[in-house]
Amino acid sequence: MHNGAVTLAARVFAASHLTGTFVLRSGRTADHYFDKYRFESDPALLREIVEALVPLLPAGTEGLAGLELGGVPLATMLSSVTGLPAYFVRKEPKKYGTEQVCEGGEVAGRRLVIVEDVVTTAGQIVLSAQDLRSEGAVVEHAVCVIDREGGGADVTSSEGIDLHALFTMRQLEALAG
Repeated sequence: MHNGAVTLAARVFAASHLTGTFVLRSGRTADHYFDKYRFESDPALLREIVEALVPLLPAGTEGLAGLELGGVPLATMLSSVTGLPAYFVRKEPKKYGTEQVCEGGEVAGRRLVIVEDVVTTAGQIVLSAQDLRSEGAVVEHAVCVIDREGGGADVTSSEGIDLHALFTMRQLEALAG
């Protein structure tokens, strides 16, 4: 990592790293946790993170699919910075109104990049990609702030999705010494 990335990684680590006993979405238990809401609720830090994510977006991206809940502020800010439309992907369709799993407009035929905050096993990325593909979207890439390196990149790859992480768990742990 270059100096700017190291500084940003250190700030993300300091803002969000917690120790204790935590159950992850995957059901796994961890002795440390990255509370993404602590970096997503800091407007200056969130903007720096988003600006660092921009180069990870592949050429030809036509929209940003922010996953509920942590991917939504990232996708919104990325949309503001890049001018790409943002879509908001629910874990399950709401039971009223439009009853859609993807909010924000028509995605059929669009090349979408899934936006997530922290990835461990990538289970939600896979489920959401299936939902988006069933609506006709082309989903071949996902970006995240932190890859906990819990097998997520292999899982997404087996689903035809390249996972692009701003930081890996090893990079962030190196800052802890």
